[in-house]
Amino acid sequence: MTQGSATPVWRNWGGTQSAAPSLVVTPHDTAELVEVITRARSDGRTVKPAGAGHSFSGIGVPGDILVDLSAMRGLIEADADRSRVTLRGGTHLFEIPELLAPHRLAMANLGDVDRQTITGATSTGTHGTGLRFGGISTQVVGATIVTGTGAVRTIGEDDPDLPAVALGLGALGVVVDLTLACVPAFYMRAEELPVSADDAIDGFLERVHAHDHHEFYWFPHTNCALAKTNTRLGPIAEVSGPGRVRRWIDDELLSNKLYHGMCEIGRRIPSAVPTIAQVAGRALSARTYTDTSTRVFISSRTVRFREMEYAVELDAIPDVLHEIRTMIDRRRYRVSFPIEVRAAAADDLMLSTASGGARGYVAVHRYHRDNPADAAAYFADVEAIMVEHRGRPHWGKMHTRDAEYLRGVYPRFDEFLSVRDRFDPDRMFTNPYLDRVLGPTAV
Repeated sequence: MTQGSATPVWRNWGGTQSAAPSLVVTPHDTAELVEVITRARSDGRTVKPAGAGHSFSGIGVPGDILVDLSAMRGLIEADADRSRVTLRGGTHLFEIPELLAPHRLAMANLGDVDRQTITGATSTGTHGTGLRFGGISTQVVGATIVTGTGAVRTIGEDDPDLPAVALGLGALGVVVDLTLACVPAFYMRAEELPVSADDAIDGFLERVHAHDHHEFYWFPHTNCALAKTNTRLGPIAEVSGPGRVRRWIDDELLSNKLYHGMCEIGRRIPSAVPTIAQVAGRALSARTYTDTSTRVFISSRTVRFREMEYAVELDAIPDVLHEIRTMIDRRRYRVSFPIEVRAAAADDLMLSTASGGARGYVAVHRYHRDNPADAAAYFADVEAIMVEHRGRPHWGKMHTRDAEYLRGVYPRFDEFLSVRDRFDPDRMFTNPYLDRVLGPTAV
């Protein structure tokens, strides 16, 4: 086990959180991790595993001992006949396709970013889009977790604690491995089409029911949107569409490098943002391509931003978007980032944003160098609309909700707290964020 007393400042990707942990440890196996937790419990210290730092909220901020899981990565076991794989907890999403390829397996659904660790993604409720597909946590059918008492718990598919552990907010222990229910490797056809924002918003419910995966991006200050629809194909398909050079131009040069420059102009000259948005919206073009599922799901995201996302009742999505649109115009915000709209299937996980019913998701972003006060006011006004619709915030993204509010929108909230009392009676894994969203540390 690698450890040292001098530690650098920890920062998350979006620049919204930082910390100076007193100690960083890098266990290489479960036994070493048990030793860390047992010793920390004896000394009255807290422990927080570090993923990729891709959460915008304070959910992963370490206060005392930071556990670096970078030495606990990779595939443990694969059962191709049952489409099951077991991965070490520190494995990054972008590493998984290569690990699954020899077994001709793939993850059933993904979001559009793959920088997270698998345990970071599942612990925060990361999701993609598609009304027949839940978030990544719904693919979890087993786990090994070291609890706050230093006990090693093996959680199976029929274990009553799985609906808590599969999406545990990092509040129950350190997940050292996860078993995922995968699917046979498959291809997808992606269709991207510029549409009016009116059409994207008013046609959203029909389209998410009609297609495997549907989402859209609306550019504030315009009537422009980009609709994206993915259709699942079989295990064999011909890769088609724009070549590597064209994809690089679209996905790197235009979507990242040029867009970064536009965000910088908007930051320095806020009055120019609506004009820039109009130019960007009108420059959108249609394209269709076929590739492996992972290459279709995942997009390159190098322009740094800050994000808030809420889940609301699916049927409320059009109303929510019309309210946000009106609010932006009324408050005269200058928003350079598009608003992303998705959907996910219902599940039975205790703290999933889709627990008990399908949900629609609205994600709003601000460039990371935008005026902090203006960005905070924008997020606050969006959040007020979401709260009026009894929205559930994404655990890994910016929000201000507390335990009192969350208990009212999660029917299984207290059930999760009872699991936490058993797994972490001394609150070894707490931090200020978890104190806020789950309630005081005292049991």
